[in-house]
Amino acid sequence: MPRNAQADLSELLAGKGVRVTPRRLEVLAELARERDDVTAQELWRRLRERDSQTGLATVYRTLALLADAGVVDTMSHHGTELCYRLCTESHHHHLVCSSCHRVVEVEQCGLGKWLETVTRQHGFVAIDHRVEITGLCAACR
Repeated sequence: MPRNAQADLSELLAGKGVRVTPRRLEVLAELARERDDVTAQELWRRLRERDSQTGLATVYRTLALLADAGVVDTMSHHGTELCYRLCTESHHHHLVCSSCHRVVEVEQCGLGKWLETVTRQHGFVAIDHRVEITGLCAACR
């Protein structure tokens, strides 16, 4: 990995309050190579192909930590296993192809007024929201 890319990932972790360690950087760097999303098992398999000594439990713990810190997004479209994706930091939603697993980030969010109305009706205060729309991309249709 180029030195400036590693520095960017280190800065991303530090900026989210996550202690920078070699294993965390290794997991995050491998995730950054993924165009769409990946399961923890698949990420671990890729690390092993690169002769990494990082264990599967470490991959799961690291991804959970990164998700909790808001460094990565989780998606639930892959059966019972979570998928992970390094996303932009702005508020966005996802379109996910159920066939090829292509992920598209959608920056526009028109849910503001609707969310206000629904939460008010039910006595809720919205803290956050996430939308994941599963379907077929143009290539898979």
